[in-house]
Amino acid sequence: MNAPPDSATLESTPPDMPAPDGPLSRARPGRERIMAAIRAAAITEFSLNGLKGTSTQAIADRAGLTKPQLHYYIAGKEELYQELLMQVLHEWKVVFAFDAHANEPGAVLADYIRKKLDHAFDNPEISRIFTREVLDGGRNLEQFWPNSRLWTQKKVDAINNWIARGLMRPLDARLLLMHIWAMTQSYADYALQTRVMLGLPFDAPLEREPIAQELIAFVLGGCHIR
Repeated sequence: MNAPPDSATLESTPPDMPAPDGPLSRARPGRERIMAAIRAAAITEFSLNGLKGTSTQAIADRAGLTKPQLHYYIAGKEELYQELLMQVLHEWKVVFAFDAHANEPGAVLADYIRKKLDHAFDNPEISRIFTREVLDGGRNLEQFWPNSRLWTQKKVDAINNWIARGLMRPLDARLLLMHIWAMTQSYADYALQTRVMLGLPFDAPLEREPIAQELIAFVLGGCHIR
């Protein structure tokens, strides 16, 4: 995602990605408890082992089901995995959007950073599924990259608009966004390292407000936003 998409890519890219659609999101009320258990089990297994290292037997065991019972509700692990990847990207698109016409980039970026941090703290396993997929080569993300580039370009355009209006210093908007992603997702993907460096027990909760304040001040200061 280092280079902006060319006009041909933008024109051929669907304008939006639908909300996740699969067995996890289509469960009827009578099935919701079981599907919730399957979803939680799949998230844990995929975050620990990735798609290749996860078996349907492991998901069934963690969900408290037999393998035949699991396959009554799902066709296979691949559809669960694809739905979870789609959920991650859909949430990032919907939750982490910001107003391109806002006159206060400091407020917009501060809110964006807080939301990204909250997602990292509240959904670390989901974040790790995405990161593990990227580390494994990202083959299962290929269908999602065009939309991800489009959403990123909209944020880049907003930041460039602020720069043109003299609301922040000139910089590479795409690199700024990627730096924010790296600094916020670190608290999900490197949660263990964070606690080791802070001298905390492995299961100790982190105080997110001091982290948010420090990160926001760092980013806004670097952008010359008061």
